Amino acid sequence: MIRTARRTDDRPDATTPTLRAVTTVLDRLYPPSGAESWDAVGLVCGDPDEPVRRVLLAVDPTAAVVDEALDWGADLLLVHHPLLLRGVHGVPATTPKGRVVHRLVRGGCALFVAHTNADSAAPGVSDALARVLGLADLEPLQPRGAVSLDKMVAFVPTADADRLVDALAAAGAGTIGDYARCAWTTTGTGTFRPEAGADPSIGVVGEVAQVPETRVEMVLPRARRGDVVRALRAAHPYEEPAFDVLELSDPGNGTGIGRVGRLDPALTLEQFATLVATVLPATVQGVRVAGPPDALVERVAVCGGAGDDLFDAVRRSGADAYVTADLRHHPASEAREAAGDGPPYLVDVAHWASEWPWLAGCESRVLSALAEQGSTVDTRVSSTRTDPWTLHVPSRGGPS
Repeated sequence: MIRTARRTDDRPDATTPTLRAVTTVLDRLYPPSGAESWDAVGLVCGDPDEPVRRVLLAVDPTAAVVDEALDWGADLLLVHHPLLLRGVHGVPATTPKGRVVHRLVRGGCALFVAHTNADSAAPGVSDALARVLGLADLEPLQPRGAVSLDKMVAFVPTADADRLVDALAAAGAGTIGDYARCAWTTTGTGTFRPEAGADPSIGVVGEVAQVPETRVEMVLPRARRGDVVRALRAAHPYEEPAFDVLELSDPGNGTGIGRVGRLDPALTLEQFATLVATVLPATVQGVRVAGPPDALVERVAVCGGAGDDLFDAVRRSGADAYVTADLRHHPASEAREAAGDGPPYLVDVAHWASEWPWLAGCESRVLSALAEQGSTVDTRVSSTRTDPWTLHVPSRGGPS
């Protein structure tokens, strides 16, 4: 489990990033908007203007992990699980979590959390679990609802095109990823004949007019359609603007909770469970299985962390087996009752073990993103096991 530190870039001109620069990278890789409403993600403590030379990655911000971070001289502890998930009124050092905060602050080590936003990101926590199991053709188990988009197509006198683009952008159109005021334009000739009762800004009633016009195309969130149409009417010089609003299909971006993929070659359930036990870090719990040992497993659903609220999605996915953690008695029992002797079969692993593979991928992506900016940090994936269980005694009594 112990790994040596990795470095972004060995170039002599590489710079040391600030905490702000590192958290900006993390927010781009794992957008906070992807977090569940109840979650607490982002920077917990730390000065954004301070330099970051060393980053330790871990699943849990436990006291032992903090020991490791401070002993190594880390400037940033990047974790998956929140330290302060529920609201608090203070962090006195008389409480376990308060002591963690005080020790980090005194040691000059910031704390950053990427939790459910890392679960739903692509690639994210479940991607990493799926990859170590060798799954291919991955897709979200429960896709995250994408923002529904429209496209505005408007025709405007060329002299007024820039003003119209500005007005539509101000109303919410033209944002694509990290870019704003995005538009596509081309020019042509518009023709029309004002009829009786019209009050044209260009042309004469009863006569055909031909006007050099620009075609403007901009995407917009469907929820902002009304605002954008009103902005177009207010900014357009024509009495009756010519425009279309087109509803775009969801392109899909691979984000969402859990993943489903293909296992090649197919294995029996017992063979697959052995594979799971081999590729994940060892824990006292090991791997628990519900299903016939000789059942064939080819399509597999996974969810890093606790996933017994996703059984409906697992059934819809057509998975033969479902790998997740923290399966409780009643949901697991009900799922197997509903399936009879058939799939999906259940493979239950330790929570920490199911999420630990994400750390290496997160490390690589952070290093690459910082290298693109000419920055360098040392990184290390924590060697501290934070699975809480320490002993497993096989059952020997009761009914056989």
